[in-house]
Amino acid sequence: MQPWAVEYGTLWGYERSDGLPPVCPARIEVEFDEIGPADIDALRAAMNLPTTEPIEQRFRGRRRCFSLKVEGQIACYGWVTQGVECVGELERQFNLGDDEAYIWDCATLPAWRGQRLYSALLSQILHQFHAEGIRRLWIGASQQNAPSVQGIANAGFQQVVDVVYRRWFRLTYFWMKAAPTAPPDLVSAACHIMVNDHERQLGSVAIGYR
Repeated sequence: MQPWAVEYGTLWGYERSDGLPPVCPARIEVEFDEIGPADIDALRAAMNLPTTEPIEQRFRGRRRCFSLKVEGQIACYGWVTQGVECVGELERQFNLGDDEAYIWDCATLPAWRGQRLYSALLSQILHQFHAEGIRRLWIGASQQNAPSVQGIANAGFQQVVDVVYRRWFRLTYFWMKAAPTAPPDLVSAACHIMVNDHERQLGSVAIGYR
C-alpha cells in the first residue's frame, strides 16, 4: 500500500421518483444484452484478462454485467452491483440498500470509441433497472475524466456529491460536498452508502483510521 492517496470524484445518481429519462442512442446500431455463461470467454477477451476466473469470482457475488454488441461482438460493457462493492479509487466499500444498485468498471473497446456507446450503455442499464423496480442507481467518476462525466450526464444521471479522499499512512479524510441542484434526501442517501464503519462523520467530513 502506498503511504498516501488522493482522489477527486463525483457520485452521480438516478432516483426512480424523478421519472424515466429518454433513451440515449448510440451513433451506430447496437444490441443491449446481459452477459450470461455463454459470453464469459468473449467478456474475458474484451476485458483483456488471461483467464475467466476474475469474472467468475465477480459473478459469485451480487454482480451482473451488461454489454452493447456490434454485429454480435462485445463493443462496450459495464458491471452493476447490488449489496456491497469495494471502490478501489476511494479505498472504501459502498454499502447499498436492497433497492439500490451501483454501476462500475465500464469500458468501450478501442475500435468502437467515439460512437457514444458509453452513454447508450448507461442509458440502457438505467432503463433495465427501472423496469426491475430499483429505487436508486449510482455511478461514480473521477472529476478529471471529462469523457466519462459527459457520458454519465448524457444517460440521464444527476450530479449528487463531489468528494475528496485523502489518506496519510493510516489516517483518512473524506470530504463530501452536495451538488447545488441535488435533492437533500438523495445527498443524504449518497453519504450513507459511502461513509464506512472505521470513519466518524462530522458534518460533511468523515475522518478515519484504517
